[in-house]
Amino acid sequence: MLSPALLGPIDILAEEVVGGVMLIEFVLLGLVVANLLVRAVAHRRTVSAAREEDPEAIARPIILDVSTFLIVLGGFYYLTVEVHPGVIFTSLAITLLIADFFEFEARLVEARQELPLERPKAAMTASAVALAYIAYQSLFFLLSPFWDSVAW
Repeated sequence: MLSPALLGPIDILAEEVVGGVMLIEFVLLGLVVANLLVRAVAHRRTVSAAREEDPEAIARPIILDVSTFLIVLGGFYYLTVEVHPGVIFTSLAITLLIADFFEFEARLVEARQELPLERPKAAMTASAVALAYIAYQSLFFLLSPFWDSVAW
């Protein structure tokens, strides 16, 4: 673990909460779950806007962009606290950001050509993988007694 005196008051996120798990891991878990929920609502709004309005009236959901940006920012902070898991999670978060950008552009193309709008599969998959990884990092203390009993 690196010295947690890097960012002043924000470094309270690097404190251990339970079973070796830091607060930042729980924050990232919450952000990823919130991002998945926001993603579902944003897609429904995009589909209804494409049906009811002009395809050019479709706008990027600001709340989705903000939540994705917070995940990337949280990943960079996690990188300063725990290097190896931070690199993996930040890579997943950047993948999510890139997939989100291209998925929205693909939905615009589909709306302009009056095709049925598909679900953002790449961004949803990237979110699911990020969720699986951060859930593993933050909730493993719940499974560790069972894991230790099976261990060699």
